[in-house]
Amino acid sequence: MDGEERRRSDAQRRRSDAQRSIMTDSNITGDLRIPERVTLKKEIGLLSACTIIIGNIIGSGIFISPKGVLEHSGSVGLALVVWMLGGGIAALGSLCYAELGVTIPKSGGDYSYVTEIFGGLVGFLLLWSAVLIMYPTTLAVIALTFSNYVLQPVFPHCVPPYMATRMLSAICILFLTWVNCYSVRLATRIQDVFTVGKLLALGLIITVGLMQIYGGNYESLTPQVAFRFDKPPSIGQIALAFLHASFAFSGWNFLNYVTEELVDPRRNLPRAIYISIPLVTIVYTLTNIAYFSSMSPDELLSSNAVAVTFGEKLLGMFSTLMPISVALSTFGGINGYLFTSSRLCFSGAREGHLPSLLAMIHFKHCTPIPALLVCCTATIVILCIGETHNLINYVSFINYLSYGVTIAALLYYRWKKPNLYRPIKVNVLVPLCYLLFWALLLGFSLHSEPLVCGVGLVIMLTGIPVYFLGVYWKDKPKCIYDFIEWATYLGQRVFFVVFPQFDPIEVTPEWTDKTSATSKASGPF
Repeated sequence: MDGEERRRSDAQRRRSDAQRSIMTDSNITGDLRIPERVTLKKEIGLLSACTIIIGNIIGSGIFISPKGVLEHSGSVGLALVVWMLGGGIAALGSLCYAELGVTIPKSGGDYSYVTEIFGGLVGFLLLWSAVLIMYPTTLAVIALTFSNYVLQPVFPHCVPPYMATRMLSAICILFLTWVNCYSVRLATRIQDVFTVGKLLALGLIITVGLMQIYGGNYESLTPQVAFRFDKPPSIGQIALAFLHASFAFSGWNFLNYVTEELVDPRRNLPRAIYISIPLVTIVYTLTNIAYFSSMSPDELLSSNAVAVTFGEKLLGMFSTLMPISVALSTFGGINGYLFTSSRLCFSGAREGHLPSLLAMIHFKHCTPIPALLVCCTATIVILCIGETHNLINYVSFINYLSYGVTIAALLYYRWKKPNLYRPIKVNVLVPLCYLLFWALLLGFSLHSEPLVCGVGLVIMLTGIPVYFLGVYWKDKPKCIYDFIEWATYLGQRVFFVVFPQFDPIEVTPEWTDKTSATSKASGPF
């Protein structure tokens, strides 16, 4: 125990030395000073909260997933049903997350809730799969979609070169990482502008599609044609169609990752969810109707860029507007995912599940620079090794698995702490209906695609030995602790980061004690 106390004392001394060094270096430059209170800034109002949800949901999915949904559902009519039900399921899940978000007012989303309710191991497994594969992969898919649509006019008659798409994707991710490192306000302003831009882009598609329908071009949407199957899909294939739709709706829970940066989270979190999810569901359904009003199922399935094919058929000389619009949409999606996924790393480090350097923020800009750089690096690695449609299958399965565990935690928490104050309390049928659908979907997905789902499970379970070696094992050799403390000290000097302080007014006493303890503790490794 004396050795542990000595180690913590040394860690505290090193952090104090690092902070004094940052202050000294800043005073030398003559333009910076450590503020008395370094904390995450509450700069996300209701509008920005809505644009974070909409901007994260509407990324690349609506431009990629229609092909997968149609392929697995087997008909236009069933594909549209899948899209509408997918929005309904996202709405059920978001209601449950609204309750969790105001009951446990901590950033980190699913990870923070599951860690608090089920304990460290289950929370770490969610964190591990999210940091290792789920969010870097989603970012990589969105970035590849961005580069493909940007390069499509340059290579109109062939697929853009592999290296060109990867390099452009990496440049985009690096630029937006810099933006998020520099300013929370600038990142949210970019999110606001590009969310409006992507809604305008989808509005253009919907308007043109409705004009086609008004002109009588709706044969493929009539019931007798829409529900015509060349081969009736199996239940497993329908489950895979829902997985592809779920990829397009992924991101509905991301506002919960930045709860501590929300202005009045107990009011604005549920309001933003109630506004955003129905809006996205309506937009997605109308967009698919627009696609089918002008493209046959065979045309849609053979297209590598659905929106571009749509524009070439209907917009004539203005068809270049479509790849530009999609590129703007995906650019905003990348920014939103970087902003929120970096807060997951930040929350994991604060709980002691990741190195403590990732729980630090820049002393002037108040942005989690180390966490952002980890997300950026992981995404660029995934860019170099993955293929888009396979990545979507892995991510969708892990996503749904995480959602189900989190909503099961909601029911368990009600049983465990029935008298806890809950500003929002949804009807118990809401989580039960979600979990029923979740169990059926994952069960049929496992039966239909055992390899894809098996790989997703293996990725998650590889976190078990990492947890026991890195987090649970406390009496590590001194040389390991010395190396980690040296690396943390070096990181503080390089990135000018310190531990944030947290506002006890926004966090109930139950959470304040834990937050203070984890903020002062050294990293898990």
